[in-house]
Amino acid sequence: MRSAEQVSEVFSRRPKRADARRNYETLISAAREAFAEDGVSASLEDIARRAHVGIGTLYRHFPTRQDLFESVYVDEVEALCRTAGDLADQPPWDALAGWLHRFVRYTATKRALAEALNRDSELFRTCRTEVHAAGEPLLRRAQRAGTARTDASFDDVMHLVGGITMIHFAEPGQLERVVGMALNGLRPQPPSSDQESRAASSVASVSSATSVVSR
Repeated sequence: MRSAEQVSEVFSRRPKRADARRNYETLISAAREAFAEDGVSASLEDIARRAHVGIGTLYRHFPTRQDLFESVYVDEVEALCRTAGDLADQPPWDALAGWLHRFVRYTATKRALAEALNRDSELFRTCRTEVHAAGEPLLRRAQRAGTARTDASFDDVMHLVGGITMIHFAEPGQLERVVGMALNGLRPQPPSSDQESRAASSVASVSSATSVVSR
């Protein structure tokens, strides 16, 4: 199945009726929480209880466990991509930092579903492309504005933030705090004293040479 067909299949599971759509979205939210806590082995009965619906309602929306995994993942990717648009009116650095903090929450869901998602699948690759298409323009915009270092690629930033999210933090709020500290390293760095000395030496050499030529 091609990527577009896979994504369309996930979207087709979303009901059109308002009450059914509410149940669908509540189940997605409950499943996200359950998978984050218990991994992919989370009980479907527990997910239905969290959503305050019967197990039959869950199966009507998601006939298989894999259907639920894919729907939760695609929903999270969509939310992350929407955030990029929501932040478009923010100053360049604020928009980038805000999106990356939202990316932290996305990686939590992605990691919880890692066992169930085929990273070589077209669906996974398509979602990865969508994430890049949403986040990379925010980095480029911040770089053009001079608020993000220009030697950083989007992949660099993804590895930086993604690597931090793999660490277990026992203290509430510590993850977000450490991510904020790491993002400070993405800001343009002032020249070091050695760089300033070399620059001053170069200016002095040029001035000296100019003086000799003008005599």
